[in-house]
Amino acid sequence: MLRKLRALLPKEKSPEELDEHYRKMEEIQLEKGDMLAMLIAAFLTLGIPLLLIAGAIYGFIYLVMVR
Repeated sequence: MLRKLRALLPKEKSPEELDEHYRKMEEIQLEKGDMLAMLIAAFLTLGIPLLLIAGAIYGFIYLVMVR
């Protein structure tokens, strides 16, 4: 079973390929509005669900304490 799983993993890269990959990553520059876009995306992905969960917990506690 372990052999089947290892066959699915990508093959190991040579040090030259890794160096080239890291060099490309360092060359990537953010544009002017990228930081704002990342913050908005983070809020939509993390903030809204957390607010919904907190609201559900608050609503449950409110219903239990009122009665």
